[in-house]
Amino acid sequence: MTVPRPDRPKTPAHFRAVLFDLDGVLVDGMIWWREVRSQFAAAHGRHWSESDEAAMHGANTHEWSAEIRERLGLDMSEDDIEKAVVGGLLERYATKGAPAIGGAAETLRRLSGRYRLGVASSSPIPVIEAALAGLHVRELIDAVTSSDEAGAGKPEPDVFLLAARRLGVDPAECLVVEDSLNGILGARAAGMRVVLIPDASVPPAPGAREAATYFLRSLCDLDPDRLATG
Repeated sequence: MTVPRPDRPKTPAHFRAVLFDLDGVLVDGMIWWREVRSQFAAAHGRHWSESDEAAMHGANTHEWSAEIRERLGLDMSEDDIEKAVVGGLLERYATKGAPAIGGAAETLRRLSGRYRLGVASSSPIPVIEAALAGLHVRELIDAVTSSDEAGAGKPEPDVFLLAARRLGVDPAECLVVEDSLNGILGARAAGMRVVLIPDASVPPAPGAREAATYFLRSLCDLDPDRLATG
């Protein structure tokens, strides 16, 4: 599906805040999510496919645990599914550290002090905190926000709007850094500009580049004010 590129809204020339997605932007966590869900399915005698994993993209914890239960036909509670999968992710962070995407920590340090920084992710708070601790950048982040707290997952705008409120910044003054179509659509629905930086491990769905306000190949190239005035 090709998504038409929305017209750029009339917005301030400069950004006051930068909101980062987590998986695929700061950490290469999408592979871990896929592996943990696959292992969970196998432990219950089920198969986990690429289409199953694709259906999880952007979903918050309540949404994906319900989807897993239905797709795998499991006679177990959504809470138990959540505990098993999230527990598997946290165990990986505890034993392996954070699978950092190149330039992530350096970019956050470079932008800290110039902008308010936030994380707006569909991952649950414990996973976000584990990733930021593993990157040694938690002190640089002014607001951590999960779709679990905000309401619906991406492509709904809830997580982005809540993050902006926590930062005390108007949505129009926020730049969102995303790697997925659902994230881009959610950010645009929140009235924010968004830069697509694709994740090499899990490429974005068709239409993502067209839907984004900006496109960069690497996080190391991120300069919000240059994007705003370019």
